[in-house]
Amino acid sequence: MNELPSRLTLRHVLDALKADGLLTPDQIAALLMRVREDTALHPLVVVAEMDFPHAREPNRKLTLEALTTWLAGKTGLPYLRIDPLSIEVGKVTALIPYAYAARLKILPVKVTSAEAVIAVSDPYALEWEKELSPRIKQQLKLVLANPRDIERYSVEFYALARSVKASQTTQGRAPSALQNFEQLTQLGKAGNLSADDSHVIGIVDWLLQFAFDQRASDIHIEPRREQGTVRFRIDGTLHEVYQLPVSLVPPVTSRIKMLARMDLAEKRRPQDGRVKTRSPEGREVELRVSSLPTAFGEKLVLRIFDPDVLVKDFAALGFGPEDEARWRALIEQPHGIILVTGPTGSGKTTTLYSTLKLLATSEVNVCTIEDPIELVEPSFNQMQVQANINLGFADGVRALLRQDPDIIMVGEIRDLETAENAVQAALTGHLVLSTLHTNDAPSAIIRLLDLGVPSYLIKASVLGVMAQRLVRQLCPHCKRPAVVDPALWTRLTAGQLPQPLPGEVYEPVGCLECRETGYLGRVGAYEILTTDEALRAAMDGQSDRTVLHKIGRAGGMTPLRLAAARSALQGKTSLADVAALTPDLEA
Repeated sequence: MNELPSRLTLRHVLDALKADGLLTPDQIAALLMRVREDTALHPLVVVAEMDFPHAREPNRKLTLEALTTWLAGKTGLPYLRIDPLSIEVGKVTALIPYAYAARLKILPVKVTSAEAVIAVSDPYALEWEKELSPRIKQQLKLVLANPRDIERYSVEFYALARSVKASQTTQGRAPSALQNFEQLTQLGKAGNLSADDSHVIGIVDWLLQFAFDQRASDIHIEPRREQGTVRFRIDGTLHEVYQLPVSLVPPVTSRIKMLARMDLAEKRRPQDGRVKTRSPEGREVELRVSSLPTAFGEKLVLRIFDPDVLVKDFAALGFGPEDEARWRALIEQPHGIILVTGPTGSGKTTTLYSTLKLLATSEVNVCTIEDPIELVEPSFNQMQVQANINLGFADGVRALLRQDPDIIMVGEIRDLETAENAVQAALTGHLVLSTLHTNDAPSAIIRLLDLGVPSYLIKASVLGVMAQRLVRQLCPHCKRPAVVDPALWTRLTAGQLPQPLPGEVYEPVGCLECRETGYLGRVGAYEILTTDEALRAAMDGQSDRTVLHKIGRAGGMTPLRLAAARSALQGKTSLADVAALTPDLEA
């Protein structure tokens, strides 16, 4: 680009791409046959929509991101891929008005006391810089960003900022007082913004859609003394997303409670509810809502359930061929109990729903008792525990047995009564699936004995136990081979796996695709203990976990840590996650 234009044009971009060998004359001619040269679309968007191959990298396309990076290199402006989670919306939208930003197609992305970073889509049309510089106290820094990202986030962020501002001044009222422990005596004296307020609705809608877009599994709305904090859990890690003015926390909470059909007036007791909505792509998504009274008001957690988990096969969940074969052998039994164990957030619900979906053919009756129903599935008959009418798991199992079931799923075995009812269901010809909270598979047997279930009933009913964890998957865009300390590998695997070859084990790096975390998504690691004669003989109440673990290993069980280490050998996860998320191997 020898002569600098006053603005970026399609002709200028095409000439530069041709000069750099990224487009051929034939490709340019094909593009101009489809698009007028004076189109109002951004030139990079026009080229990207043609889906041309990248001349220097045959396996890549000339995507909008690749073209933006190329243009940044040509013009000398730093390239920025906008990460919406890292932007403080209140600060950036207060810097310049929306009309000004939209007209110039610019977006503030970072504001500090010393510097204001502004993303631009046209590196040449910068006359506004002289106009804006005297009006703000910070030093201006320009970066080049994807024009579609600038357009999209400008609309989203300024709309959110407008909604927040309008909600704070609705009907000319002052911001409402905190409804928290410290101001309990003030309850009822200060007005609250209505949950029906259109601006509050806009804030909640943005929050949900943003969470879907960012692949969040949970949304946390946490009241504090000075403000409300919104955090998303992504790949098992919490990220702070937004800080709500303290006056907006009650109406936002009320709006979500209204959507979830929860009692708006009840703020002193925990409540549960559910919301069904749609993702930006139009897919139906269910959210389980839980409220908890805290010192500064009601804290909400929304757990997001993706219905796509029901169509995932076992390989997509992380099962290896051997694990899948062992698991299928268990679930194909006509009767007995199968237990899934692991801590909260280890993927037990996903495993059970995927399994039940596979088993729920037209020839069988699948019934569940859950607390709460986490995902509504038409092919199951689902019943929810209701403590207010004394309908617990044990009562639910007894009721389900009168419904001619073939397969019963009990959300969790928490007490002796539920365990005994599940055992009786298994002994009377039903396949029962349930969960326990134990660290590994052999500990589930010890847990049943501790609850008071006689050992002879456990021997007769339990088919097997699967313990599981979710380990983070390494980002395929930035992971790199790791140098593995042989002593560390031996300590992790107890010498039960061969030393990895160079290039087998990878470590996280961090890039734009994974928000500098080094990880993108999660995958399961599984430990499947099947009941055989040796294990039954040890279920006498005298054998400890170590004995059961050794018997399980002899019967073909792969411990959780070894299963995760094998995932590391396949380049799926890191040794750091193997060590952090799985229990130590038995000596």
